[in-house]
Amino acid sequence: MNPGTLVIVNLLGGVALLLWGVRMVRTGVLRAWGDRLKRFIELRLTSRLSAFASGAMATAILGSGTAMALIIAGIAASGAIGTTLGLAVLLGADLGSAIVSAVFASGSTLALWASPLLIFAGYIVFSVTRETRPHNFGRIMIGLGLMLLSLKLISTATAPLREATLFHELLTAVGHEPLLSFFLGAIMAWAFHSTLAVILLVASFLANGSLDAGGALGFVLGLNLGGGLPAISATMALPVEARRLPLANLVCRGAAAILGLAALPQIAILAAESPFTPLNTVLGLHALFNFCVALFFLPFTRLVDRLTRRLLPAGPKADERLNAPRYLDGQSLTSPAIALSNATLETMRMGELLANMFDTALSALNEKSQETLKLLKPLDEKISVFQSDIQAYLVELSQGKLDIPDERRALEITLYVSNLKHAADVISLNLAERIKVKARESISFSAEEHRTLTELAAIVQGNLKLASAVLAASDVDGARRLIAQKDTFRDMENRVFAVHYRSGTRRRRQDFRNSALFVAMVRDLHRINSHIVSAGYPIVEAAGLLRGTRLRKEAKTAE
Repeated sequence: MNPGTLVIVNLLGGVALLLWGVRMVRTGVLRAWGDRLKRFIELRLTSRLSAFASGAMATAILGSGTAMALIIAGIAASGAIGTTLGLAVLLGADLGSAIVSAVFASGSTLALWASPLLIFAGYIVFSVTRETRPHNFGRIMIGLGLMLLSLKLISTATAPLREATLFHELLTAVGHEPLLSFFLGAIMAWAFHSTLAVILLVASFLANGSLDAGGALGFVLGLNLGGGLPAISATMALPVEARRLPLANLVCRGAAAILGLAALPQIAILAAESPFTPLNTVLGLHALFNFCVALFFLPFTRLVDRLTRRLLPAGPKADERLNAPRYLDGQSLTSPAIALSNATLETMRMGELLANMFDTALSALNEKSQETLKLLKPLDEKISVFQSDIQAYLVELSQGKLDIPDERRALEITLYVSNLKHAADVISLNLAERIKVKARESISFSAEEHRTLTELAAIVQGNLKLASAVLAASDVDGARRLIAQKDTFRDMENRVFAVHYRSGTRRRRQDFRNSALFVAMVRDLHRINSHIVSAGYPIVEAAGLLRGTRLRKEAKTAE
């Protein structure tokens, strides 16, 4: 392998090792302290200044501005934070990320002795314990060790470039073309999904003399623009409220970077006159840039919020009318018939939410998309709101005098609402997890298995529509048909399992894994269907048509 190729290979390996170390640190922090980190931020959303400080501190711990942006976008998707305070957190996260980059880029001496100790200690802790926090603390130490080790690898990889005259001339020429270096820095930050990796590359070129401070400034401004792009691409599937935050952050960083690019000749003169080394000068300017961005835009976060709302309007939503109950009118409680009609209407709307949730899960299954599964949580939260509001409304109604038919009707609605929530829990906690495993492990079902899941899902969807109609009309015949569907589903399920286990001998371990996952999904559909068809039981029971037990009495005693 010629020396030039060896330099490129070692450089790519060093960057990859750095990105992997960052990922290990981020994963360890989120798995062990993710909830606490999220609460730490939420508790400090009292003002823009405290939100800014919490974003800076949390990112200094997490080590990734992109990861922090995704956490805040998730909070925004749930409605717990608006763009104004969310942007303040992200501005703090940018500053925290710049400080972390400066520490690592200037810590080559630390890397010489700390990286092997961290990797060794992290491996021991990670291997010895299985408790969540100690286990992930070991993961964090390994990640930090790999990050420091990558510094040495990058430094070693770029050492031959000190003598490469052509490379010096090329990099110097690029550095003296501000627009070109700006775009290169932005592209690298977006491609690596890490400003830290680009900062380390620039730092290595500064250290070996390939770049001077003035030539590195274009790269630094570009990476500050490109560092906001990964969060935008990662939140494309989230609600618009979540997507506005990364866009607002990009607007702030991008505007400041473009202004900095226009003033680059003056900034380069100041950098050349700096008493510090070129490396420390550039790292300091990178941190100063993010501090100035925050200082300027913090007072104008509301203005940026209005701008991003114009750039990214909410637009019409199919389920916007299902955000919360509408018809639980307190004044109608004096008239039980009207109040019960209101509760019935809201229960049907809750059923629509469950149908949307089930359809979303099926889309994730068919598309093998883990991102689509993220849409289930807000739907489940809305269903919880419907359940609590409807049941509270019926409890308040029951405080008055109700005749027996109205009491029975209130009980029917209460039980069905509870079963709808149980069905939602099966989707969000069980079925979604199995879909995630299938997508993550690239598990494939046979054509017959796919067809079976599709047919069973169609039965569930049809029963959900029938159950809403049965509840609305208290239709006895419809209730009987609905209950009969439970037996139909069970019979079909039993036939599926019989054929499934007879169709060929599964011998490989992966075949057993696929089989177990398929059976678990069928069982989840069975549970969802059982909760839905339960709407028919109170109606049939009130008509005196429900058997006391499903067990057949023995025809004759044992002799």
